[in-house]
Amino acid sequence: MINNILRGVKAYSGCFALISKLKLWKYFAIPVLISIITATIIGISAYGLSDNMGRFIAKAWVWEWGKETFTTISTFIGAIMIVAIGLILYKHIIMALSSPFMSPVSEKIEEHITGVDRHSHRNTSFQEQLWRGIRINVRNLGKELLVTIPILLLNFIPLIGNIAATIILFLVQAYYAGFGNMDYTLERHFKYKKSLQFVRKHRGVAIGNGIVFMLFLFIPFIGVIIVLPLSVTAATLKTVELLESENLIVRPTNGFETPKHLNT
Repeated sequence: MINNILRGVKAYSGCFALISKLKLWKYFAIPVLISIITATIIGISAYGLSDNMGRFIAKAWVWEWGKETFTTISTFIGAIMIVAIGLILYKHIIMALSSPFMSPVSEKIEEHITGVDRHSHRNTSFQEQLWRGIRINVRNLGKELLVTIPILLLNFIPLIGNIAATIILFLVQAYYAGFGNMDYTLERHFKYKKSLQFVRKHRGVAIGNGIVFMLFLFIPFIGVIIVLPLSVTAATLKTVELLESENLIVRPTNGFETPKHLNT
Protein backbone atom coordinates (compact mmCIF):
# COMPACT_ATOMS: atom_id res chain seq x y z
CA MET A 1 0.00 0.00 0.00
CA ILE A 2 2.73 2.50 0.99
CA ASN A 3 4.67 1.81 -2.21
CA ASN A 4 1.54 2.42 -4.28
CA ILE A 5 0.85 5.67 -2.42
CA LEU A 6 4.38 6.81 -3.20
CA ARG A 7 3.87 5.86 -6.86
CA GLY A 8 0.79 8.06 -6.96
CA VAL A 9 2.73 10.97 -5.43
CA LYS A 10 5.76 10.58 -7.71
CA ALA A 11 3.53 10.74 -10.81
CA TYR A 12 3.37 14.53 -10.31
CA SER A 13 7.00 14.84 -11.33
CA GLY A 14 7.27 16.45 -14.74
CA CYS A 15 3.57 17.30 -15.06
CA PHE A 16 4.20 20.99 -15.69
CA ALA A 17 6.59 20.18 -18.52
CA LEU A 18 4.19 17.65 -20.09
CA ILE A 19 1.23 20.03 -20.00
CA SER A 20 3.34 22.69 -21.69
CA LYS A 21 4.74 20.27 -24.26
CA LEU A 22 1.28 19.10 -25.32
CA LYS A 23 -0.12 22.65 -25.12
CA LEU A 24 -2.91 21.63 -22.77
CA TRP A 25 -3.17 24.76 -20.61
CA LYS A 26 -6.01 26.17 -22.72
CA TYR A 27 -8.21 23.21 -21.82
CA PHE A 28 -8.03 24.13 -18.14
CA ALA A 29 -9.52 27.63 -18.44
CA ILE A 30 -13.13 26.69 -17.68
CA PRO A 31 -12.29 24.07 -14.99
CA VAL A 32 -10.02 26.62 -13.24
CA LEU A 33 -12.85 29.18 -13.33
CA ILE A 34 -15.23 26.58 -11.88
CA SER A 35 -12.64 25.81 -9.20
CA ILE A 36 -12.16 29.46 -8.20
CA ILE A 37 -15.91 30.22 -8.04
CA THR A 38 -16.69 27.03 -6.08
CA ALA A 39 -13.81 27.60 -3.63
CA THR A 40 -14.89 31.20 -3.04
CA ILE A 41 -18.53 30.32 -2.35
CA ILE A 42 -17.67 27.41 -0.05
CA GLY A 43 -14.93 29.38 1.72
CA ILE A 44 -17.24 32.30 2.54
CA SER A 45 -20.00 29.93 3.66
CA ALA A 46 -17.62 27.92 5.84
CA TYR A 47 -16.30 31.07 7.53
CA GLY A 48 -19.81 32.18 8.42
CA LEU A 49 -21.06 28.79 9.59
CA SER A 50 -18.16 27.59 11.76
CA ASP A 51 -19.18 29.61 14.85
CA ASN A 52 -22.82 28.62 14.44
CA MET A 53 -21.85 24.96 14.28
CA GLY A 54 -19.76 25.33 17.43
CA ARG A 55 -22.62 26.92 19.36
CA PHE A 56 -24.98 24.20 18.14
CA ILE A 57 -22.67 21.44 19.40
CA ALA A 58 -22.17 23.28 22.71
CA LYS A 59 -25.90 23.01 23.45
CA ALA A 60 -25.35 19.30 24.11
CA TRP A 61 -23.58 20.27 27.37
CA VAL A 62 -26.46 21.04 29.74
CA TRP A 63 -24.39 21.53 32.91
CA GLU A 64 -22.93 24.84 34.07
CA TRP A 65 -19.61 23.43 35.24
CA GLY A 66 -17.15 23.05 32.41
CA LYS A 67 -19.50 24.77 29.98
CA GLU A 68 -16.94 27.37 28.90
CA THR A 69 -14.33 24.69 28.20
CA PHE A 70 -16.81 22.55 26.29
CA THR A 71 -17.91 25.59 24.25
CA THR A 72 -14.29 26.28 23.27
CA ILE A 73 -13.79 22.66 22.25
CA SER A 74 -17.10 22.69 20.37
CA THR A 75 -16.11 25.79 18.41
CA PHE A 76 -12.86 24.07 17.37
CA ILE A 77 -14.70 20.87 16.40
CA GLY A 78 -17.34 22.89 14.55
CA ALA A 79 -14.63 24.61 12.52
CA ILE A 80 -13.06 21.25 11.63
CA MET A 81 -16.43 19.85 10.60
CA ILE A 82 -17.22 22.81 8.37
CA VAL A 83 -13.77 22.74 6.76
CA ALA A 84 -13.96 18.97 6.22
CA ILE A 85 -17.44 19.11 4.69
CA GLY A 86 -16.48 22.19 2.65
CA LEU A 87 -13.46 20.40 1.17
CA ILE A 88 -15.58 17.36 0.38
CA LEU A 89 -18.21 19.45 -1.42
CA TYR A 90 -15.61 21.52 -3.27
CA LYS A 91 -13.75 18.44 -4.47
CA HIS A 92 -16.78 16.63 -5.84
CA ILE A 93 -18.41 19.71 -7.38
CA ILE A 94 -15.36 20.70 -9.42
CA MET A 95 -14.63 17.11 -10.44
CA ALA A 96 -18.19 16.50 -11.61
CA LEU A 97 -18.57 19.77 -13.52
CA SER A 98 -15.06 19.60 -15.01
CA SER A 99 -15.35 16.04 -16.33
CA PRO A 100 -16.25 16.97 -19.95
CA PHE A 101 -13.16 19.23 -20.06
CA MET A 102 -10.75 16.93 -18.23
CA SER A 103 -11.56 13.80 -20.23
CA PRO A 104 -10.15 15.24 -23.50
CA VAL A 105 -7.00 16.32 -21.63
CA SER A 106 -6.58 12.84 -20.25
CA GLU A 107 -7.17 11.40 -23.71
CA LYS A 108 -4.49 13.56 -25.32
CA ILE A 109 -1.97 12.56 -22.65
CA GLU A 110 -2.80 8.89 -23.16
CA GLU A 111 -2.40 9.19 -26.92
CA HIS A 112 0.97 10.87 -26.42
CA ILE A 113 2.45 8.21 -24.15
CA THR A 114 0.93 5.09 -25.74
CA GLY A 115 0.43 5.90 -29.41
CA VAL A 116 -3.04 4.31 -29.21
CA ASP A 117 -5.47 6.25 -31.38
CA ARG A 118 -8.50 7.73 -29.64
CA HIS A 119 -10.84 5.72 -31.88
CA SER A 120 -9.86 2.58 -30.00
CA HIS A 121 -11.66 3.89 -26.93
CA ARG A 122 -15.28 3.92 -25.90
CA ASN A 123 -16.91 6.88 -27.66
CA THR A 124 -18.59 9.23 -25.19
CA SER A 125 -20.22 12.61 -25.78
CA PHE A 126 -19.95 15.82 -23.74
CA GLN A 127 -23.28 15.03 -22.07
CA GLU A 128 -22.27 11.44 -21.31
CA GLN A 129 -18.98 12.59 -19.77
CA LEU A 130 -20.80 15.17 -17.65
CA TRP A 131 -23.42 12.64 -16.51
CA ARG A 132 -20.73 10.07 -15.69
CA GLY A 133 -18.80 12.70 -13.70
CA ILE A 134 -21.93 13.67 -11.76
CA ARG A 135 -22.85 10.02 -11.15
CA ILE A 136 -19.38 9.07 -9.91
CA ASN A 137 -19.02 12.12 -7.69
CA VAL A 138 -22.51 11.96 -6.18
CA ARG A 139 -21.84 8.31 -5.34
CA ASN A 140 -18.45 9.18 -3.84
CA LEU A 141 -19.86 12.19 -2.00
CA GLY A 142 -22.47 10.03 -0.26
CA LYS A 143 -19.92 7.40 0.74
CA GLU A 144 -17.40 9.98 1.89
CA LEU A 145 -19.94 11.78 4.08
CA LEU A 146 -21.02 8.48 5.67
CA VAL A 147 -17.39 7.73 6.55
CA THR A 148 -16.57 11.29 7.62
CA ILE A 149 -19.32 11.77 10.21
CA PRO A 150 -18.18 8.99 12.59
CA ILE A 151 -14.54 10.00 12.11
CA LEU A 152 -15.38 13.54 13.24
CA LEU A 153 -16.66 12.12 16.52
CA LEU A 154 -13.06 11.14 17.35
CA ASN A 155 -12.41 14.85 17.94
CA PHE A 156 -14.20 14.55 21.27
CA ILE A 157 -11.29 12.41 22.47
CA PRO A 158 -8.67 14.97 23.61
CA LEU A 159 -5.36 15.13 21.71
CA ILE A 160 -5.15 11.53 20.44
CA GLY A 161 -8.64 11.69 18.96
CA ASN A 162 -7.94 15.04 17.30
CA ILE A 163 -4.74 13.78 15.69
CA ALA A 164 -6.26 10.47 14.60
CA ALA A 165 -9.34 12.16 13.14
CA THR A 166 -7.25 14.66 11.18
CA ILE A 167 -5.02 11.97 9.64
CA ILE A 168 -7.88 9.60 8.79
CA LEU A 169 -10.02 12.40 7.34
CA PHE A 170 -7.12 13.57 5.19
CA LEU A 171 -6.52 10.07 3.80
CA VAL A 172 -10.22 9.49 3.14
CA GLN A 173 -10.48 12.78 1.27
CA ALA A 174 -7.29 11.97 -0.63
CA TYR A 175 -8.67 8.60 -1.75
CA TYR A 176 -11.84 10.07 -3.22
CA ALA A 177 -9.91 12.92 -4.86
CA GLY A 178 -7.60 10.41 -6.53
CA PHE A 179 -10.63 8.30 -7.44
CA GLY A 180 -12.17 11.18 -9.38
CA ASN A 181 -8.92 12.05 -11.12
CA MET A 182 -8.35 8.46 -12.25
CA ASP A 183 -11.87 8.17 -13.64
CA TYR A 184 -11.17 10.80 -16.30
CA THR A 185 -9.03 8.11 -17.93
CA LEU A 186 -11.09 5.10 -16.93
CA GLU A 187 -14.31 6.45 -18.46
CA ARG A 188 -12.88 5.78 -21.92
CA HIS A 189 -11.99 2.19 -21.08
CA PHE A 190 -14.55 0.91 -18.60
CA LYS A 191 -18.19 1.21 -17.82
CA TYR A 192 -19.24 2.50 -14.41
CA LYS A 193 -19.01 -0.66 -12.26
CA LYS A 194 -15.77 -1.85 -13.82
CA SER A 195 -14.16 1.51 -13.03
CA LEU A 196 -15.16 1.24 -9.38
CA GLN A 197 -13.52 -2.17 -9.18
CA PHE A 198 -10.34 -0.93 -10.85
CA VAL A 199 -9.90 2.02 -8.46
CA ARG A 200 -10.58 -0.15 -5.40
CA LYS A 201 -7.90 -2.55 -6.62
CA HIS A 202 -5.43 0.34 -6.93
CA ARG A 203 -6.58 2.43 -3.98
CA GLY A 204 -3.00 3.16 -2.91
CA VAL A 205 -2.30 5.00 -6.17
CA ALA A 206 -5.58 6.91 -5.77
CA ILE A 207 -4.58 7.96 -2.24
CA GLY A 208 -1.13 9.07 -3.42
CA ASN A 209 -2.62 11.21 -6.17
CA GLY A 210 -5.20 12.62 -3.78
CA ILE A 211 -2.64 13.48 -1.08
CA VAL A 212 -0.94 15.97 -3.39
CA PHE A 213 -4.37 17.19 -4.58
CA MET A 214 -5.38 17.96 -1.00
CA LEU A 215 -2.06 19.62 -0.16
CA PHE A 216 -2.49 21.97 -3.13
CA LEU A 217 -5.73 23.22 -1.59
CA PHE A 218 -3.81 24.56 1.40
CA ILE A 219 -1.86 26.91 -0.89
CA PRO A 220 -3.85 30.19 -0.87
CA PHE A 221 -5.44 31.03 -4.25
CA ILE A 222 -2.68 29.40 -6.36
CA GLY A 223 -3.76 25.99 -5.08
CA VAL A 224 -7.25 26.08 -6.60
CA ILE A 225 -5.72 27.16 -9.93
CA ILE A 226 -3.08 24.46 -10.34
CA VAL A 227 -4.77 21.60 -8.53
CA LEU A 228 -6.79 20.23 -11.46
CA PRO A 229 -4.17 20.55 -14.21
CA LEU A 230 -1.47 18.81 -12.22
CA SER A 231 -3.59 16.19 -10.46
CA VAL A 232 -5.42 15.12 -13.62
CA THR A 233 -2.14 14.87 -15.55
CA ALA A 234 -0.49 12.84 -12.79
CA ALA A 235 -3.52 10.56 -12.45
CA THR A 236 -3.62 9.97 -16.22
CA LEU A 237 0.05 9.02 -16.35
CA LYS A 238 -0.28 6.53 -13.51
CA THR A 239 -3.66 5.12 -14.61
CA VAL A 240 -2.40 4.47 -18.14
CA GLU A 241 0.64 2.76 -16.65
CA LEU A 242 -1.61 0.52 -14.56
CA LEU A 243 -3.84 -0.30 -17.55
CA GLU A 244 -0.78 -1.23 -19.59
CA SER A 245 0.65 -3.38 -16.80
CA GLU A 246 -2.57 -5.42 -16.85
CA ASN A 247 -2.59 -5.58 -20.67
CA LEU A 248 -5.74 -3.48 -20.78
CA ILE A 249 -4.10 -1.04 -23.17
CA VAL A 250 -2.25 -2.59 -26.10
CA ARG A 251 0.19 -0.33 -27.92
CA PRO A 252 -0.08 -0.58 -31.71
CA THR A 253 2.70 -2.51 -33.44
CA ASN A 254 1.72 -3.27 -37.03
CA GLY A 255 -1.36 -1.20 -37.46
CA PHE A 256 -4.40 -0.67 -35.27
CA GLU A 257 -5.12 -2.80 -32.23
CA THR A 258 -8.15 -2.53 -29.99
CA PRO A 259 -7.87 -3.15 -26.26
CA LYS A 260 -9.69 -6.34 -25.33
CA HIS A 261 -11.60 -4.88 -22.42
CA LEU A 262 -13.63 -2.26 -24.28
CA ASN A 263 -16.65 -4.46 -24.62
CA THR A 264 -16.75 -5.40 -20.94
